[in-house]
This record gives sequence, structure tokens and C-alpha cells, in this order.
Amino acid sequence: MRRATPAGRVGDRFASPSAERNKDPISGILKDVLPREGLVLEIGSGTGQHVVHFGRVMPHLTWQPSECDASSLRSIAQWMAEADLQNVRSPLLLDVMEQPWPISSAAAVVSLNMIHIAPWSATEALIRGAQHVLSERGLLFLYGPFRRDGRHTADSNEAFDRSLRLRNPAWGVRDLEEVTRIASAHGFGTPAIHEMPANNLSIVFAKR
Repeated sequence: MRRATPAGRVGDRFASPSAERNKDPISGILKDVLPREGLVLEIGSGTGQHVVHFGRVMPHLTWQPSECDASSLRSIAQWMAEADLQNVRSPLLLDVMEQPWPISSAAAVVSLNMIHIAPWSATEALIRGAQHVLSERGLLFLYGPFRRDGRHTADSNEAFDRSLRLRNPAWGVRDLEEVTRIASAHGFGTPAIHEMPANNLSIVFAKR
């Protein structure tokens, strides 16, 4: 499964302005919901900016970044080399569609801004894979724009959805209720929903 690549780049290191803007609001929620210890697997680490920031502000956790393409893995490695954090593992080549994943267990799985720039089958694979690697009461954390009750939550999200589908008809802003239905079928409870800046949501599923 290939995803869009961020535009900003210095050498092998990609940089996303949106990642810089949202890393603090997201980490604020993560600090409240993640366990006090254990391994956190990030699916689709993108540039590497998020996982480096999370590793810095949550040093009590071990972070495992992952991506499905070589250029993103190089970018993550470059961000990690500059940050020099002992609690962030080397990036892992991981495609959600190829299961079982190359990791045996995790206390939490985090995926940011992935499911709307991938086919719906990737959302299903993400949830199925998380079910297999998470321990009892482990958390699946999703962040991004969602539709609710079949409707967009803002005009800007509707415009974003149209632009995504023009780029790839298989992409698009997902219905939260449909994501919740798939999660429930794979052993997750009712999600906690957190309103975020720029009409995004943080969604926290706990494994039953």
C-alpha cells in the first residue's frame, strides 16, 4: 500500500508543515490516554516528525515507527538521527495489507492521517492487524478528518474529500460510524472521541 509523499524535503528528510502544527495537540491527547509503559507502534509514520516528537515528550514509552516505502523510512531515520532518542526504535518496513505484521505485540497502535489517503481495505487491515498485536485493553488511536452520521463536519473537510477522490477514487474521508462498526467486529469497544483543531478528530478504541 503506497501513500502520498510530503512535498517538503531536505536531503532524505521530508518535512510536513501540518505535522508541525498538529504534533502538540495530538501529543496532548496521547499523554492522557496511552499507558504509562510499553511499546507504541505507529502505523504510517510518514516523515518521522510525529514519532520523534512523541518520543521526546513521552520518554516513559517505547516508540516503534513504521512505513511501507523506502523513501519514508529514510526520512524517519534522518529525523531520528538528529533527535538521538533512546526510546524510539529503528523504523520498520510494514504494509498493513501484509499480515501478520512483523511485530508480535504492542500496548498501543497509533495511526495518524492514514485511512483517508489509502483504500478502504487498508482501514480494515489496520484494525485487523491491531487486534492481533494489541494486548488485552490495548489501545488503537486514530487521528484525522471523519464524517459523522454520513455528513462532513465542515465545508473544508468536504472540499478536502473531493480533492482526495480526484487524486484517487479509492481515497476519501471515512465515516466514523463505519470505522466503528469494523472495529467492533474485531474486538474493540465504543470509541472515545476528542475534538481537535482544523476539524479533525482523535478516536480512541480499547480492545475488549
